[in-house]
Amino acid sequence: MKILLACLAIILPSAAIAAPVVHWNEGQAARLIEWLEASRDDALSGGDQDAGQIRAAMARSDQAQLDELATASAIRLMRAHRDGCCNAALRDGWHIDNGLSRIDIAQRVADAVAADRIDEMFGQMRPRHPYYFALRAAYASERDPERKATLAANLDRWRWMPREFSGRYLLVNTAAFEASLWQGQTELGRWQIIVGKTGSPTPIFSAKVTGVILNPWWEIPTSIVRESVGKLVATRPAEAARRGYVVEEGRYRQRPGPNNALGRMKLVMPNPYTVYLHDTPSQSLFARDVRTFSHGCVRVGDALGLAASLLSSMPQWDRKHVDAAVASGKTQTVSLPAPMPVYVAYFTAEPDGAGGVRYFPDVYKRDGNATAPDDNGRCTQ
Repeated sequence: MKILLACLAIILPSAAIAAPVVHWNEGQAARLIEWLEASRDDALSGGDQDAGQIRAAMARSDQAQLDELATASAIRLMRAHRDGCCNAALRDGWHIDNGLSRIDIAQRVADAVAADRIDEMFGQMRPRHPYYFALRAAYASERDPERKATLAANLDRWRWMPREFSGRYLLVNTAAFEASLWQGQTELGRWQIIVGKTGSPTPIFSAKVTGVILNPWWEIPTSIVRESVGKLVATRPAEAARRGYVVEEGRYRQRPGPNNALGRMKLVMPNPYTVYLHDTPSQSLFARDVRTFSHGCVRVGDALGLAASLLSSMPQWDRKHVDAAVASGKTQTVSLPAPMPVYVAYFTAEPDGAGGVRYFPDVYKRDGNATAPDDNGRCTQ
C-alpha cells in the first residue's frame, strides 16, 4: 500500500498535490509589499528581494507570475513571523510553545486573500506583546552590529512566545534576574530573582500556577541529597535535625521554618523540571548584580509580596493576612481562583520603560550564535 501511494504521488499531476491556487489583485499585492519591506525592521530576511520581484511582475501585468510570487512570499513571511529566521539554533532548549505549529499557513494565506484580510493575517502572526514592538523599534535604529544581533535574537525569542497574553500571567526573565506580573499588556509588579548556577541553569519552560503554599516543606531533590544533605544527615545528625532535615523511608525533607531552603512561600506550578518560584532565607544575595546561585529554581525577593499580589482578587488574602498566616507557622495551601500561566524565559534585551533598551549579561551563553540579517537582507549564518 505504501509503495502504491508513493507511485500515485509521482503519477498524479502537480496541481493535485499543490497548495491552493491564490489570485492576488494589485491592492492586495501592494499591501503584501509593505509587509515584506517592513519585515526588515522585524529582523527577518528576504523581504526586500521578494518585494522587488512582485513589483516587477505587476509592472509586466503578469498575473500568473504575480500569483505565484506573492503566494510564495506571503507563506515565507508568515513562517518567518511564526518561527524567526536567523536564530533557529537558539531555540534549542526553548520549551515554551507559541501555539502556532499546527497552523496550515498555505491555507491561511489563501483564505486571507480570498477575504481581503492581508493585514489581519500578518498582524495575527506577528508577536503582539509591547516588549516586542519596543525591541523592534530599537532594532530599526540600532547601528552597532553586536547589539543588532542581540536585538534580533530577542525578537526571535518573542516569536517563540504565545501570541495571546490575556488575563494575568507571570513573566520570568532569568537573564534579567527579574520576574514580573502582568494583566494583558499592562505590568502590575516586578520582583528581583535568583536563578540557577551556570552549571545548573534554570530551564526555559511554561507552566500553570494553581496556588501558593505558605510555610512549605521542602522535598529535597536526589541530586542535592547526594551533593550535601545526605552526608550531613549521616555524619552530623544533631546538626541536620537543627536545620530541620527529616528522613522517612528514604525520603529527605526539610521542615518549615527560618532555615527552610524554600523560605516562607512556594508557588504550586507542576512542571517536568521540578523548578519553582519560591522564597529564600538567603536575602543578602539579592544585593548582587549577577544572581546565579540556585540549583535551577527561581528564588524571589519579597516573595510574600508576590504571594499577596497573586491572591489579591480574594480580599481575605491581602498582605496583612498573608503575613499573619506565615507567622502562625502552619503549612497552608491557598488555591488561586483560576490557574495562571507562568513563562520562565530568557531575554538578554528588554525595554527600559523610557524609550531605551536594557542589555543583560548572557550568563548562560545562549546568545553565542546570535545574528541579524546583513545589509542585503540575508542571514549570515
